[in-house]
Amino acid sequence: MNLAEGVQVVSFGVLAAMMIGAALGVVLFSNVVHSAFMLGGVFASIAGLYLLLNADFVAAAQLLIYVGAVNVLILFAIMLVNKRQNFVPFPTAWVRKVLTAVVSVGLFALLSTMVLATPWSYSTATPVGNPIVAIGQHFFSDFLLPFEVASILLLMAMVGAIILARREYLPEQVVSSDLPQTVLTLPERPRELVSAGSDKEQ
Repeated sequence: MNLAEGVQVVSFGVLAAMMIGAALGVVLFSNVVHSAFMLGGVFASIAGLYLLLNADFVAAAQLLIYVGAVNVLILFAIMLVNKRQNFVPFPTAWVRKVLTAVVSVGLFALLSTMVLATPWSYSTATPVGNPIVAIGQHFFSDFLLPFEVASILLLMAMVGAIILARREYLPEQVVSSDLPQTVLTLPERPRELVSAGSDKEQ
């Protein structure tokens, strides 16, 4: 993006503030659904930073994959859990908070030292004519195996989501059935009950 230097600085400040605020919302909100929505805001802010770096393809991939797939998958997982008990803090929760604060401060200090010690100079490498074509060539030549493995993992996740979505809930009055039920399987309404109920309605 060919923007003026002042516009770039203001845009970077706004996107950085949005990303930090959304990240704080992810870890500070007690409602896990609100935290998931804040995580989507973090991903969208990162996509905006990619646009400022003239990485339009990476920004589009960020929105499609992380916001449109990963964040939606997290929301579906939260809704499928169907947690009904209220949140009860552990008696020693303060120890975890202290350890989390120490690790966070350490990581912040490490990243700050890296940012200050790195010479941020312009690269002298020759720019690529069309980055999308170059990325596609690398995907189907040098990184073909990881690309195919990622597609298989996404296919497995899609099949698992379909299986979970096709599960049927038990009726309010559970009818005794001869079908075996184990502890590790989700209760499902037998197919005989479904067909019998549809015959009665007809």
